[in-house]
Amino acid sequence: MNTRPRRIAHLDMDAFYASVELLRYPELRGHPVVIGGRRTPPPQPGPDGHRTFPRLGAYAGRGVVTTATYEARAYGVHSGMGLMKAARLAPEATLLPADFEAYRHYSRLFKQAVGHIAGEIEDRGIDEIYIDLTTLDAETEHLARRIQQAVFAATGLTCSIGVSPNKLLSKICSELDKPNGLTVLTHADIPTRIWPLHVNRINGIGPKAVIRLDELGITTIGQLADADIATLQARFGTNYANWLKRAANGMDDRPLVTHSEPKSISRETTFERDLHPREDRAQLGEIFTELCARVAEDLRRKGYAGRTIGIKLRYDDFRTMTRDATLAAPTADAGMIRRAAGECLRRVPLERRLRLLGVRVGSLSALDTLEPGEGSAPVQGELPL
Repeated sequence: MNTRPRRIAHLDMDAFYASVELLRYPELRGHPVVIGGRRTPPPQPGPDGHRTFPRLGAYAGRGVVTTATYEARAYGVHSGMGLMKAARLAPEATLLPADFEAYRHYSRLFKQAVGHIAGEIEDRGIDEIYIDLTTLDAETEHLARRIQQAVFAATGLTCSIGVSPNKLLSKICSELDKPNGLTVLTHADIPTRIWPLHVNRINGIGPKAVIRLDELGITTIGQLADADIATLQARFGTNYANWLKRAANGMDDRPLVTHSEPKSISRETTFERDLHPREDRAQLGEIFTELCARVAEDLRRKGYAGRTIGIKLRYDDFRTMTRDATLAAPTADAGMIRRAAGECLRRVPLERRLRLLGVRVGSLSALDTLEPGEGSAPVQGELPL
């Protein structure tokens, strides 16, 4: 039985998407750079041999910021912000299109590098993981630095790591000393390192909860840790109030989830301008086919096939519509997914312009559990839309 104190690390890649782009365009290092927009033009070679980059101030559309370099963040630009708003804050910033294939490539590289050092890893997305260091025979800071060096050697990118007795604290710690930071924290450090921070640093306290806590005069984690539990329960209910108190006191016994079966795999895109099902039929058809192909690629890469094919539409009045269909057998074939999703499209009104289109595959089965031939056989015939 292991009696060692838990050592849980949270690794967060530094401005991940932007950092990948800086590998490609090193001349942009130290400058404000914003990534986003489906139709952002790529850099062009200039007459003097130097690349010319589009400026954020020239952008027109309703795309959103995927990420930004730290220099752009200094102007107030952040992920999820509309590009038009970002353009008002930092008009001279460079605007680059997102390249998710490249980001997924570098994501696989850094996770493989960490896996050679520590086997207990919880995947939390394209740019972050939790790592259990408890059973490894090395000093904590040495291990963390070794992991950072391995990630840099594999990718040329930096990451920040927080190490603590649990996932909640480590998530906070990894943000304290970015970029390329390392923070090691024990329970004894909570009063000086954690309690002075704003309550929104706790993952799980969202904007609405922040407002309600502020109405109680609670803005820091320390004030929350010291708050009267009855007052919190009256405001938030018993379960959430109890969790708030535990979180503020650095208590979290969640284990690492090193493997989980996905319930579905999906892709969706928001258009730069509203597209009409008839007037923009050709463009919508290309986008729809690409979404189906990408979902099929994701399924095969992750080793799954699915029986339930679904679509998601958002109209120009922001109403959202979904439809799905169930196949006789699981598939990971792009053509089959495209045909089934097209049949779903026939069951929704297509008179209004569209803002968003998505494709989802659910009721998943692992490819290695299927009978020979299942999961790959395409359906022949004309594909609608």
